[in-house]
Amino acid sequence: MTRIQPSIPAGVAVLIHPSQFPDAIRRDLRDSLRRRAVNHKFHYDSVKQAQQWLTLHQACSPARTRPGVAATYRRAFAYIARNLGTGSVHVIGLGCADGAKDCALMRRLQDRIVRYTAVDVSTALVLKAWQAASRRIPAECCLPLVCDLAKAHDLPALLDQRTGSSGSRLITFFGMLPNFEPETILPRLAALVRPGDRLLCSANLAPGDDYRKGVEKVLPLYDNTLTRDWLMTFLSDLGTKQNDGTLTFNIEEHPLRSGLLRIAARFRFLRPTEIRIDSDVLAWGPPDVLRLFFSYRHTPGLVHRLMAAHQMTVTAQWISPCGEEGLFLARRASGKSFGS
Repeated sequence: MTRIQPSIPAGVAVLIHPSQFPDAIRRDLRDSLRRRAVNHKFHYDSVKQAQQWLTLHQACSPARTRPGVAATYRRAFAYIARNLGTGSVHVIGLGCADGAKDCALMRRLQDRIVRYTAVDVSTALVLKAWQAASRRIPAECCLPLVCDLAKAHDLPALLDQRTGSSGSRLITFFGMLPNFEPETILPRLAALVRPGDRLLCSANLAPGDDYRKGVEKVLPLYDNTLTRDWLMTFLSDLGTKQNDGTLTFNIEEHPLRSGLLRIAARFRFLRPTEIRIDSDVLAWGPPDVLRLFFSYRHTPGLVHRLMAAHQMTVTAQWISPCGEEGLFLARRASGKSFGS
């Protein structure tokens, strides 16, 4: 791919979906607090939080810290470049973060006309992804979109409108699968994948043959100072002090009897605290507990079964040598209609 000489644009047109309009954000925030379960999007809401996450990702993500994981991504990208076919390709980065992985993939597609739609709940991260991609492809071919994947029910039609019907589409979903309930996100993904599209999804895995022991092994990737500081920013921005409670991490099965394990972070209030959202005052105190975060850990077999349950077929997979991360290439199952 020819490297584009970067220039300072006069401005960037960012499409903000109504799911991220101020009224929707306030409604989702109130709902999170009332349900005592924080929507993960609120951990990326501010520039400070986005920067904290980037620092945490750089320090703890196996894709950044383990050469074998990075090599696994390179193998997957090389395979896709060889087998995607000729002609133009539109890369749609769902949960694009800073766009680093999407850009590494697009570098492999150097002999094609590439367009890129960067999709994330964070405006700051979408702009970082746009900036990174515009160094590789013309800025007018990079389309930044801010939306809540779980709430944007019209996203399939919106992306169809933006991408058109010509050329192939490659949808990436890196680092996002662990932070959504499967019954929420998998139907959304299924509705986005058109005949001929490919979905490249990453999953955080439990290494080894014993699922629970594998999850226990990776617990320190979550229970550390950087993660704690990042998660506590949400509460501190609402006026809660760190010594108002304790933050704990644990492994749990969810949904119950599903067999799926996840790591969850919860803040247990130790003294009375008030959180104000506009005119609403929410009182907290012992024994109240607020779930701040969760992250599912999968196995390759679980990923295959979850995809198949939503009419998607895994056609190729790449598992890192450490067993902590995997990439799965999927397509619409033959004869099935998504989103119906």
